[in-house]
Amino acid sequence: MQQITKDMTINQVLKLYPSSIAVLNKFNLDACCGGNRTLEQAAKEDKAVLEELLSTLNKTIS
Repeated sequence: MQQITKDMTINQVLKLYPSSIAVLNKFNLDACCGGNRTLEQAAKEDKAVLEELLSTLNKTIS
C-alpha cells in the first residue's frame, strides 16, 4: 500500500483511498474545489497541521 505524502494532491488521495474523505473533513480541508492542491498547500491554506494530517491519513489507510 502506498504511503500518503505531502506532495500528493487531494484528488490523488481520494482516488486511491475514498474513505480518506472523513479525515479531510475532520481537518476542514476543501476536498471539492480545492482538490487539485497538494496536501501541503491545503494544510497551509486551510490552517491544518500537516504532520497531524499525514499521520491521521496514513493510519486510516493502514
